[in-house]
Amino acid sequence: MTATAGTTQLLKLALRRDRVMLPAWVYVLTATAVGTAYSTKSLYDTVAARRDFALGIDRNPANLALEGRVFDANSIGAISVWKIIVTGAAMVAVMSLLLVIRHTRADEESGRLELVSAGVLGRSAALGSALLTAFTANLVLFVPAVAGLIAVGLPVAGSVVFGLCWLATGMMFAAVAALTAQATESGRTANGLALSVLGVSFLLRAFGDAAGHDGPSWLSWLSPLGWTEQLRPYAGDRWWVLVLPVAFIVVCLGAAFTLVGRRDLGAGLIPPRLGPAEAVASLSSHFALAWRLQRGVLLAWTVGFAVSGAVLGSEADSVGSLVGNSRGTQDLLRRMGGHSGMVDAFLSTAMGILALLASAYAVQAVLRLRAEETGQRAEAILATRVGRVGWASGHAAIALLGSTLLMLVGGLMAGLVHGARGGDMGTRLPHVLWSAIVQLPAVWVLAAITIALFGLVPRFVMAGWGVLAVFLLLGQLGPVLRLKQWAMDISPFTHVPKLPGAEMRFTPVVWLVVVAAALTAAGLTGFRRRDLG
Repeated sequence: MTATAGTTQLLKLALRRDRVMLPAWVYVLTATAVGTAYSTKSLYDTVAARRDFALGIDRNPANLALEGRVFDANSIGAISVWKIIVTGAAMVAVMSLLLVIRHTRADEESGRLELVSAGVLGRSAALGSALLTAFTANLVLFVPAVAGLIAVGLPVAGSVVFGLCWLATGMMFAAVAALTAQATESGRTANGLALSVLGVSFLLRAFGDAAGHDGPSWLSWLSPLGWTEQLRPYAGDRWWVLVLPVAFIVVCLGAAFTLVGRRDLGAGLIPPRLGPAEAVASLSSHFALAWRLQRGVLLAWTVGFAVSGAVLGSEADSVGSLVGNSRGTQDLLRRMGGHSGMVDAFLSTAMGILALLASAYAVQAVLRLRAEETGQRAEAILATRVGRVGWASGHAAIALLGSTLLMLVGGLMAGLVHGARGGDMGTRLPHVLWSAIVQLPAVWVLAAITIALFGLVPRFVMAGWGVLAVFLLLGQLGPVLRLKQWAMDISPFTHVPKLPGAEMRFTPVVWLVVVAAALTAAGLTGFRRRDLG
């Protein structure tokens, strides 16, 4: 038996397990790329408008850090994909690393891989099949994304290079995940390590792009995200830069396959740290246990929201110079946000984006319930006097209160920076903070949908990510794609008042709270009545 025996069978199994999640990822990412390129292409149809737009970007270090650089102000393609070339690549990286960890370390942790290994299965088969799954997902994404960009009228060569940006990023972070899966015994820790590498990569690229020509712009060349950005689709198409991602992938995969053959099944290179023999008194409640399990993740999210809020607050006053004299872009921002000026529209859109990110945290926090259940840790706890509803309520409370904390931190930081830059803290801070708070009922609805899936149909609890993807497409890209109003109304984020700038309407907010409460109650009731596992 060879080390790769059984790889094909595991690949088929992985594709079957991901038959819902992968199409959702591909659909959302493709729609984002094509929809953004189509709308931007129609807005900046003259060279003067494109140069004006690129000049506004170049003058704003915060925007350069967040979105990246425009390498050719004359190119309609470079302008069209500017906003998604880095952020979209980061999303592709997240998809890829989650896939690899799910089919390697997570399967080892749950004992599934040990059971499968009792048959004819080589030692490297699980890792090989996980990487092939990630490659298949990235290749399936590559084809419609490139075809869609060509269909909207962008050059063929540049569209292919753009697709390679995403494909190379996805495979680089699949290789990173393959390496981190060998380092620890926990799938959550392996995900955290891989996401940390992604975060460092994003920061290095951000500092390099924001530094300008006179600063340490070379920092971008230390980042995998910076390498794919330097491919410069529609702005020179620098194919030779692909040498760097390919070398990175080869080195990481070589190390991963070497390590997987030298460690015990289920073990990691980093030995686990043993906890105390007895729990402290502070862990005597359901909520305290959930807090102990989820506090590290919440802290990381909180730091990210603080930084994001500060960046968005710093961009608000300069949004007018960013869009220049393009009336089309101004109308677009007004449709996506408030109704009282460009700054209010930008802040409303920014808070909506933060709300979607907070929803992602809420989904992740609720999914910890399913992880505890399938890992058979919940069974040991529920065998004591701990009740089902009480145990599940602890994690549900972390999801709801944690997402609330994130929105408060993001809104507070955005309001503080926005108020400090404008010298009007007393007015700007409460306006921005309230525009963040009013998003919370929509976030709670998404958390409640995931709770309901966990309690009623646990097999499909991962569909919470698909629901989030649908809401992203409808709520944020609906105005861009000019979807029908009834379609956009499916998303709870559509019903949130577009503050600041619009009139505050309490009726839809109250209804969103009622819906969230009803779904949460249904999920907890369903969990109390169903079998574990």
